[in-house]
Amino acid sequence: MVTEAITRKIIHVDMDAFYASVEVRDHPELRGKPLVVGGSPEGRSVVCSASYEARRFGVRSAMACSRARRLCPQAIFVHPNFDRYTEVSAQIREIFHEVTDRVEPLSLDEAYLDVTQNHHSESQASKLATWIRSEILRRTGLTASAGVAPNKLVAKIASDFRKPDGLTVVAPERVEAFMAPLALGRLWGVGEKTEARLKELGLVTVADLRARTPDELEKLLGGFGRELHRQAWGIDHREVISHWEPRSRGSERTFRQDIQESGRLLDVVDELAGEVVGEIRRISKPARTVTLKIRYHDFTTITRSQTLALPTDELSVVAPLARELLFRNTEVGVRPVRLLGLSLGGFAGVVSAQLELPFPG
Repeated sequence: MVTEAITRKIIHVDMDAFYASVEVRDHPELRGKPLVVGGSPEGRSVVCSASYEARRFGVRSAMACSRARRLCPQAIFVHPNFDRYTEVSAQIREIFHEVTDRVEPLSLDEAYLDVTQNHHSESQASKLATWIRSEILRRTGLTASAGVAPNKLVAKIASDFRKPDGLTVVAPERVEAFMAPLALGRLWGVGEKTEARLKELGLVTVADLRARTPDELEKLLGGFGRELHRQAWGIDHREVISHWEPRSRGSERTFRQDIQESGRLLDVVDELAGEVVGEIRRISKPARTVTLKIRYHDFTTITRSQTLALPTDELSVVAPLARELLFRNTEVGVRPVRLLGLSLGGFAGVVSAQLELPFPG
């Protein structure tokens, strides 16, 4: 198959177990121990982040804290400190902007950088990725993994390839070979249930997808089939978006397993509210409009919004409203949910608009 003509050099930087790593750095007595950042395991809270010591027991983000305790009884649970995470995230973004102005943050702990042209006049993106990771370690004491590729899709997959503290470089001529053996769960939008369904159809690897035509995949999977076919060939025309007047700020979570339990979804909403409030405080943009995005297991997506009388950057205002929106004319608790997103908009002097987030992380 003929691929797109690619000249861009994209780096995707993803901090390693960011919340947990910040907690370990700030509390050295936690080093080397299984740590879970989240609510009480006695309630219905979910895991925000887990140290790699805890991950060895199967603990993962968005998992119920009660299940995390069963998997790892010796785990230490700490409540998230989003103000602190936002502060550290700002330090990391300063490093990014020393390399390029074309930085697209996805959340507090990851971002795309287009380094085709850069402030270091460096032609090798791999050298820039190495410098960024070393500077993050030197200035914050934290490790980051990075992927270097000709586009955002492949760079993001690559950054997860050698975690933690890894660097994976995929040259343009290596994209198809890099993608071919990957399990389909590596692709955007393919969770555990979708991957199991694809396996029933005889589709296990990216190479298997390439053996089917776009029309065949569309018959099997609807419009998503054509999207998967493009991904299978490593095609992604999206640009790194960095320059816009901020109309909203948002964060979202795609779950590896669909969630139906309302209590777990409420905890995710609280986590998202903490992240987004931290972000609007960082840019000094109190917001009036709170928008919650819900994507059900079948990819049906709805949004629920409410506009406040006055702008706010108070978590005590945003979180309860976001919780209320979760149940406002929705089927939460009845239909499984695969994604939740929260955005704050309606900044002073700016027309409110929903920010459509890029591929979720």
